[in-house]
Amino acid sequence: MFMLPKDETLHPKCQPKNFFIYGATMSGKSFFSSYFPHPLVLNTDGNSAQGTAPSIQIRNIRNEDGSLKKGCIEQLDEILTALQQPGVTYQTVVVDVIDDICVMMEQDICLRHGVRTISDIDWGAGYAELNACIQQFVMDLKALPMNIIYISRELEIVDEANKKKSVLPSLKSRYYNIVNGNCDLVVRTFKIGSQHYRTVTDKRADYKPEDIEDKRIRQLLESCQNMFKKN
Repeated sequence: MFMLPKDETLHPKCQPKNFFIYGATMSGKSFFSSYFPHPLVLNTDGNSAQGTAPSIQIRNIRNEDGSLKKGCIEQLDEILTALQQPGVTYQTVVVDVIDDICVMMEQDICLRHGVRTISDIDWGAGYAELNACIQQFVMDLKALPMNIIYISRELEIVDEANKKKSVLPSLKSRYYNIVNGNCDLVVRTFKIGSQHYRTVTDKRADYKPEDIEDKRIRQLLESCQNMFKKN
């Protein structure tokens, strides 16, 4: 017989586990992420050799005739399955960058369906499949007992009418809503002169330093502007 949980007030731990980090090129996104405990990097931009953390290059592998030999969706499924096994020592998974993962998934679907663009798949089935793949990827990552970091590039928007400039993650909004909806913190990295800075632009809760059990993560977050309220 299925047992319902006890009817009582719970006091959950209030600490962030899922992070979205964005910023301009060479603003310190990957550098900052590399200091999280025991990271594994799912790399897409080919710079994994420059990092200190173990990494896996994510890509769509083709046959000589251009057809799909092994797609990124299958590769990511294998990685997530491996991360769920007992004895895994990684404590952080870094997706660097999530923009490319979404593009690769779209390419994967197009190659498997034999079309040039995802819109060529009838009745919007291609977009539905892509959304499902991204949602499943994010949910599977979130289910891991690890810290999850999504890295995105930066997009500068200029309002010519009001002469105002705004900076946003470059991840397309329909995908950003899926990813960010499952994140606890959004952090922007930027550089002024030779100095690197980080600022929290959005957070799920009003976190306190004592909420963060891991000392290293607490120190990393203390280096971010707007993370903790000053007494």
